[in-house]
Amino acid sequence: MTTREKYIADHAALFWYTPEAKKKDISDSLLVETILNYGTMDDVKALFNLMGMDKVADVFFAAKGRQKLNYFPQIYNFFTLVFNRYVPQRSPERQAN
Repeated sequence: MTTREKYIADHAALFWYTPEAKKKDISDSLLVETILNYGTMDDVKALFNLMGMDKVADVFFAAKGRQKLNYFPQIYNFFTLVFNRYVPQRSPERQAN
């Protein structure tokens, strides 16, 4: 079992609607969306340790259209502020260039 599979197994209650056989196929976008929306801050920290904050930010900001609307408005606002502050390539100074 990979670290990612163990992380998903440890948070299986959040993926209750996904059949056991399909849990290994959970995409990065679904993983990030589910953990940010429904996980605890400890779950979020573990996600950052698993994927890296840069990768989580990339997946988060890659959400467009309906995927973007899947985030709760408060969650989207909070993590936009967090990633803009703590992920160097997402900083407002770099985005302005």
